[in-house]
Amino acid sequence: MSLRTTTRPPAQRQARAVRLGPRSIAALALVSAVGVAGFGWPFLAPPTSRIGAHAQDAPWLFAGVLVLLVAVVAAAISESGLGPKAVAMLGVLAATGAALRPIGAGTAGIEPMFFLMVLSGRVLGPGFGFVLGSVTMFASSLLTGGVGPWLPFQMLAMGWFAMGAGLLPGPDRLRGRAELVMLAGYGFLAAFAYGTVMNMAGWPFMSALASNVAFDPQAPVAANLARFVAYCLATSLGWDLGRAVVTVVLTLTLGPAVLRALRRATRRAAFETPVTFDAAEK
Repeated sequence: MSLRTTTRPPAQRQARAVRLGPRSIAALALVSAVGVAGFGWPFLAPPTSRIGAHAQDAPWLFAGVLVLLVAVVAAAISESGLGPKAVAMLGVLAATGAALRPIGAGTAGIEPMFFLMVLSGRVLGPGFGFVLGSVTMFASSLLTGGVGPWLPFQMLAMGWFAMGAGLLPGPDRLRGRAELVMLAGYGFLAAFAYGTVMNMAGWPFMSALASNVAFDPQAPVAANLARFVAYCLATSLGWDLGRAVVTVVLTLTLGPAVLRALRRATRRAAFETPVTFDAAEK
């Protein structure tokens, strides 16, 4: 029996993203919904809610839930779309991203891993991007010793970051300078969004007596929103700006070469190439 793969001529083949099945989409929606609740509960819970009384337990509770849900999403996507070739590419990209993160860790938001997440999500699709972002953040945290109750929030936020790049328009048609500008613009905005979302993970657990920008469980939503904006401006604006600028610069300078390499590897991997078995001729 001989193995035969059905492929198109090289000139006609295009890099195609890893597709998601219905169960994978449902799992992604579920983990995202729980993530929104985990990040946004200070604005979702009414002032009279008893959630604030268990504020010290919330990070561990949400951490455990998010780790389980991220594992469910990874398993579902693996079942529906990630074959051995895609898993190998996932491992290579996650290892590369994890190695890039310590380069600028602790230095004014210089985090080169973000541009790789944007370009990988763009080429390989939103589902692959979500898993890649989560796995990369987990691996880099092990590498840098940054494991704690905040890690699941980082994994989820980075998953969203990379997934969003896969949802940008024109994945099969838009190329060249226009695509780079779009990816750079997305990276700039998403870098701020990532920092803002991560601020929400820790901000509610500041003592209200320690600062007038801390979360106050007795205050109305509008007042807490104003406190949160002031907190972001005072604590993370400079860091987020550094991350955004580095992402834009690397996307515009290294983006063309990295996109070509990713698309070439995706075409050669032929994730969706059908494989048929023919009886060997006697």
